Amino acid sequence: MTITTPAQGNREMQAHEIAVHPPTVRIDDPVSKAVQLMVVNRLPGLVVVDDEDRPVAVLPGTQVLRLTIPETYRDDPALVRTVDEIHADLFWHGPGKLTVGDCLPSPVAKPATVAPDATLLEVATVMANKRSPLIAVIDHSGRLVGAVTLERLLTSLAVAGPND
Repeated sequence: MTITTPAQGNREMQAHEIAVHPPTVRIDDPVSKAVQLMVVNRLPGLVVVDDEDRPVAVLPGTQVLRLTIPETYRDDPALVRTVDEIHADLFWHGPGKLTVGDCLPSPVAKPATVAPDATLLEVATVMANKRSPLIAVIDHSGRLVGAVTLERLLTSLAVAGPND
């Protein structure tokens, strides 16, 4: 897709132009911190980084939510129906001292990433293939420089329109 702006002329938009600078979490951060960061920053997911700010995982919000559900309930809908309403609403306090790393699948899947100069089509393709509403934008050394959210991508596509 080509987007025309007075300052840029005709050219394709790139990932770095629509990326946000999201807060990140590390493997040793508590799950409760991950939930709070998503809520406060209205993010559809989180990027988990190592000590050098290289993404090690991209967690969609649904996966972060899954981390808050006590393991005994995750795969047993019948058991979940036995919990009274008062206690059911408090389930997310259950993770206690669980960390993000405790909850990552093993082995950890390669994170959904694109280069800063990726086109919107490239971003959309990675996002769709990884089924992730958040894609990490990384520089040539693999360090996080931003992230593209599903909302930012769709907004950029909608604003440009199919005939632009």
